[in-house]
Amino acid sequence: VGSGGIIGKGFMKGTQSRLGFLPEQQTDFIFSALGEEWGLIGSLLVIGLYVALILWGLRIAVQARDRFSAILAFGVVAMLFWHVFINIGMVLGMMPVVGIPLPLLSYGGSFIISTLIGVGLLLNVSMRKYLF
Repeated sequence: VGSGGIIGKGFMKGTQSRLGFLPEQQTDFIFSALGEEWGLIGSLLVIGLYVALILWGLRIAVQARDRFSAILAFGVVAMLFWHVFINIGMVLGMMPVVGIPLPLLSYGGSFIISTLIGVGLLLNVSMRKYLF
């Protein structure tokens, strides 16, 4: 992550990720490859998008019409938050490497399906306030 600097090395020009120094760059360590190629600016942009997604989900949970919808929305938001928190902490070396993927960015079939189902549930809860 640190080798990218402020603006990064450029798309597909990261030395650590392209020369094989970074294991599993497309799955668990996608944020480190992103930080090297896009730099601090790109990393902060991605973190900002995750913060916006989490705040949007929390707003949906607070405005839900019934308790079940609120708990469901909060559970999806908690899953997204902890996956982002653990993965970025793992990539930055502040947490142990545990193999948790980064939502919506990491390569992986079952986790992307789970994440998209969770976002679909958030959309469903947000639309239920307009029904009845």
